[in-house]
Amino acid sequence: MQAFLKGASVPATRPQKDKCGASTEKKAKLVPWVEKYRPKRVDEVAFQEEVVAVLKKSLEGADLPNLLFYGPPGTGKTSTILAAARELYGPELYKQRVLELNASDERGIQVVREKVKNFAQLTVAGSRPDGKPCPPFKIIILDEADSMTAPAQAALRRTMEKESRTTRFCLICNYISRIIEPLTSRCSKFRFKLLANQIQEERLLEICEKEKLKYTKESISALVKVSEGDLRKAITFLQSAARLNVDNEITEASVIEIAGVVPAEMIDSLLEVCLKGTFEKLEVAIKNMVDEGYAGTQILNQLHDCIMEQELSDKHKSVIAEKMAVVDKCLSDGADEYLQLLSLCSTVMQQAPQNN
Repeated sequence: MQAFLKGASVPATRPQKDKCGASTEKKAKLVPWVEKYRPKRVDEVAFQEEVVAVLKKSLEGADLPNLLFYGPPGTGKTSTILAAARELYGPELYKQRVLELNASDERGIQVVREKVKNFAQLTVAGSRPDGKPCPPFKIIILDEADSMTAPAQAALRRTMEKESRTTRFCLICNYISRIIEPLTSRCSKFRFKLLANQIQEERLLEICEKEKLKYTKESISALVKVSEGDLRKAITFLQSAARLNVDNEITEASVIEIAGVVPAEMIDSLLEVCLKGTFEKLEVAIKNMVDEGYAGTQILNQLHDCIMEQELSDKHKSVIAEKMAVVDKCLSDGADEYLQLLSLCSTVMQQAPQNN
């Protein structure tokens, strides 16, 4: 009986192993499109000509300075330096020669003194396994450097100077004002611009072709509009829309729904009530919008764009804009969205031409 049970148990377990192996292989291939279509070479980086020109020179053999990349999110700062590092060192040496620290990593003064300093002190050879020339220095990438503490930034100064023979630093941040002056003066600064609409459209259409997606021209325009120059956000929205409409084509309505943008008709009707309606109607309109689940900050931003296009006097617009700044601050501090939007729209109502 035991022999029979043993014999039965062996084939029962083997197929399970094979299934697990197959499923892990499938899972490994499922990569977010942001990573899948990240530029692999410096030439593929879009719309940042100055940075690409400098990095190309270093790839051709020129020395690379310490770099400081700053600009809005989703403009290609991290992708650019990673693509350059891969081209400089090749796949074999990349992990040995590049140290990347992100905001999610511990980057206090102790880490700068130990991990960064120890990595910077290592000397490297100037050749690659494939025989291509290789620069005799390593690269330390400090992503989101503006979230580093001031003491940690100060501790970097001496390391940057002392290890300049064997190490190059690349600091990446959104706000250059948060980097201390002694660090900015030691780096070549490059500002990354928001991507132009045409460049974004080209990239999104390229991904649509590769993924064999059905789409409308209006949906691509909507993606470009809601992402506001952030290509990472645009690609993420495109992937979400593709998953939502697996067999159907991606429409403008689905893009707007995924992005959490308030439909233009709702904003227009709210503004109509503000300018020509009563306070009771205003209360109902705002309550409906908040109950629909739209974010207060999103409503505020879209309302701002619409009001700036209205035929109001500069004096009235300035009063509304000032109130918007106060409401924005209150919302970021965690105030009630309904009351803040009601307060703002009441101000718009007071500034309406018929009430003056």
